[in-house]
Amino acid sequence: MHYTYILKCSDDTLYIGSTNDLEKRVHAHNYAKSGAHYTKIRRPVTLVYSEKHRTLAKARAREAELKRLTRAQKLAIITK
Repeated sequence: MHYTYILKCSDDTLYIGSTNDLEKRVHAHNYAKSGAHYTKIRRPVTLVYSEKHRTLAKARAREAELKRLTRAQKLAIITK
């Protein structure tokens, strides 16, 4: 299983990504020395939304879709 996810950063910005291990990835965003620089400087981050996908290709395609949305549209998805 693969996931597309949205994180809320400490500065109230949103980060969108995809992974095959959601729990491990969120932990990495908060504690790893390597990884996404964007979240590393905006810790702590909180998982606010996720979707399951059968393939990495579908998860990545959905990630790209979500990244094209406005902040208001992303917030609307999170609060559904």
